[in-house]
Amino acid sequence: MTTPRQADDYNAPIVDRGGRSGTAVRIILLALVLVAAAGSFVYFKDSLENEMVLGVLGVLAMVGIFFLVSSVIGFIEVMPQRQSDSLARSFLNSHPDGSLITDGKGRIIYANAAYGKLTGARKPIDVQTLEALLSRHRESNEALYRLSNGLREGKEGQEEFRLLRSLGPATNNSGAHWYRLKARTLPTEEGTGKPLHIWQISDITAERDDQERFFKELQNAIDYLDHAPAGFFSAGRKGEIFYLNATLAEWLGLDLTKFVPGSMTIGDLVAGGGLALIQSVQAEPGLKKTDTLDLDLKKANGQSLPVQIIHSVTSMRDGAPGESRTIVLRRQSGGENEQSASAAAMRFTRFFNNTPMAIASVDGDGRILRTNAPFLKLFSGIVSRDDVENGAALEVILQESDRQRLKDALVAAKDRQGDIPPIDSRMPNDEARHFRFYVNAVIDQSDEAPEEAAIVYAVEMTEQKALEAQMAQTQKMNAVGTLAGGIAHDFNNVLTAILLSSDHLLLQARPSDASFADLMEIKRNANRAAVLVRQLLAFSRKQTMRPTVLNLTDVVGDLRMLVDRLLSGTNVKLDVEYGRDLWPVKTDLSQFEQVLINLCVNARDAMPEGGKLTLRTRNVTAAEVAGFNYSYMPHEDMVLIEVADTGTGIAPDIMDKIFEPFFTTKEVGKGTGLGLAMVYGIVKQSGGYIQPESEVGKGTTFRVFLPRHAIDPAVAAEADAVAAAEAGAASQMPAAAQPEQPEDLTGNAVILLVEDEEAVRRGGKRMLETRGYTVHEAGSGVEALDIMDELDGKVDIVVSDVVMPEMDGPSLLRELRKRYPDLKFIFVSGYAEDAFARNLPPDAKFGFLPKPFSLKQLAVVVKETLEGE
Repeated sequence: MTTPRQADDYNAPIVDRGGRSGTAVRIILLALVLVAAAGSFVYFKDSLENEMVLGVLGVLAMVGIFFLVSSVIGFIEVMPQRQSDSLARSFLNSHPDGSLITDGKGRIIYANAAYGKLTGARKPIDVQTLEALLSRHRESNEALYRLSNGLREGKEGQEEFRLLRSLGPATNNSGAHWYRLKARTLPTEEGTGKPLHIWQISDITAERDDQERFFKELQNAIDYLDHAPAGFFSAGRKGEIFYLNATLAEWLGLDLTKFVPGSMTIGDLVAGGGLALIQSVQAEPGLKKTDTLDLDLKKANGQSLPVQIIHSVTSMRDGAPGESRTIVLRRQSGGENEQSASAAAMRFTRFFNNTPMAIASVDGDGRILRTNAPFLKLFSGIVSRDDVENGAALEVILQESDRQRLKDALVAAKDRQGDIPPIDSRMPNDEARHFRFYVNAVIDQSDEAPEEAAIVYAVEMTEQKALEAQMAQTQKMNAVGTLAGGIAHDFNNVLTAILLSSDHLLLQARPSDASFADLMEIKRNANRAAVLVRQLLAFSRKQTMRPTVLNLTDVVGDLRMLVDRLLSGTNVKLDVEYGRDLWPVKTDLSQFEQVLINLCVNARDAMPEGGKLTLRTRNVTAAEVAGFNYSYMPHEDMVLIEVADTGTGIAPDIMDKIFEPFFTTKEVGKGTGLGLAMVYGIVKQSGGYIQPESEVGKGTTFRVFLPRHAIDPAVAAEADAVAAAEAGAASQMPAAAQPEQPEDLTGNAVILLVEDEEAVRRGGKRMLETRGYTVHEAGSGVEALDIMDELDGKVDIVVSDVVMPEMDGPSLLRELRKRYPDLKFIFVSGYAEDAFARNLPPDAKFGFLPKPFSLKQLAVVVKETLEGE
């Protein structure tokens, strides 16, 4: 009968089926047998006569002696365990965790004393497998199952589970217990046989209790921090806020349940220029710095919260900003504290830091004594908070050429003079930014700052300067446009007289006459001059336009072959990128084609050695338009056309002159300087915008923006139906019945020709009379009214200039329609039709003939107007 083990017997294995003592006993017995055989050989050698038997007994004796001697010297181990095995077993037996070694089928090979104590087994017969112990509980069974599957795949692992009672004796069962179960494989020596499984189980209830106690203490600490009478937040290296307590969230009106760490930055919490103050607190590399600041935080409803913060920031070893911790103290208003000196100082600091103007106080030598937050923000790239504390000079924020004026202003301030002229300067590290500095003398120095000599106010003028430059450019362009328009009007009168006279002479000449070729040359050059006049009128935005709704994809597609021909013979490659589903625009087709052709020709000429010309179209939403940051453009849907080249580029000093008439960088005789002027005028008259961007040596891009044209669906459907009906009717007409331009331009109507330019009036009268018309002429609108009275209104049609002294054409039309409402009327002008039509009633009906015109054009318009309803 086996005696149960006592508690102090758990320093030995409770089960050990893997020992080698049986093998050692068998070896010793075999050696003894062999030695006995050797003794028999000695004792009975005289009585043994068979030599073979004697030989065998001799060999056995020698082997027996060999085993005995080897066991003594240790060559053959016959001890129960080697020393390393003894150490390993001693370690396992003394290990506090229960250790169990099983084979692949879960059968127990070895169990240490701790395993028996943990599971309540005192005898080998009481030891249970893990499956028997843990399968009764769901949590432990699932853990055992996962670990067993992992062992089959050669993976080690561990699981933790909770049981309502302990695995050990009832005396230790004081409620729920936590256990940790580990499993791993144990390869056999030299890889022979299947690997064994090592299981370790330990009771971690005390460890869990310590963790729960720690988490409770941590939770209490967090709760205390959350509801402390002061606010707190922590931020990362980039200012992203990872934590803010409930007190601060309540002050700011934030919902902590919706707060996501890293979703907010310090800039989202700070109002006004307070962020510049916070950013000015910078530690030395590898150190920490703490500073106290008075500023305003921003509530969720947009209101400001006056606070005092204790801001602590760290710095990395390389000087990069590190994490920060900030305590927020709320500044209460009202009551006795508000009347105290400290409260007044805090109020002043708040106002001082939240003013939109940068302010700095300086001593007589120009050293900065104190600044507000906007000052540090505005000049952050030049002056830091540490620089101010080290007595930085104010002149470092001015251009070198303007520093003497600052010194003179400070001398005047030290002398307590008033009305010191402001100083305009640019930022030293960014000349595109303009500033104006106001220097005011400190009349009554305080005891707190006796060295204070002046207060300097700085205002950024960059946008104002840009607007001033843009206004000046606009005024210059308008003035040039007015001048160009006036010149074009006078040129049109001269050209009209030349064209009418040349037409009159050509009617009397025969092609065989010697003068016929000269007359044709006169007319051809007059037409060339008329093209230049149209370009001037295009720049002044007074040229005649017939806007229609267009799809720019079709326009660019139709022009591609023409542009290819313009590029033939050069090393310029054309690349066209069509935008998808372009919005419609409304402009004059022929005029806009001239825009694209001029831009393409200029791009070609800018690439004498070859390059790439890109035509690109796309829709631009209102948000994308805002992204271009062009201050003069409204934020609305646009269609963008880009003409980009890889040529020589445009120098910055001439960029603001490229749209002026007659300005050109081409050689003499190779350009009139009106190409871009015409482009500018056509784009503007179409309601669009043009913006050049260029870099010398890399190329130029012209961006043309045209407003999206909104088409009424009902109107579009009606127009499509009318167009389809007209197309169908035209297809059914015989070829001979197709309408043609009337060839018979004669007539017998009475015409009143009103024109202040005598040469044009005389030429027009003579031309119309050759067609059979009766023509009366008048030099002004007043004279025309008198002639109408003399003729008693017996006039079929009035042909009148628009711009005339005393009474212009539109005024004449209004007066004549009062007396003769059905009188037909034709306006003749070098300006666009809409330039004067806006001064007429909306229902006013009239014909229009742009100057300069030929005899045939005049006769056609008169004939069509007389025959029209």
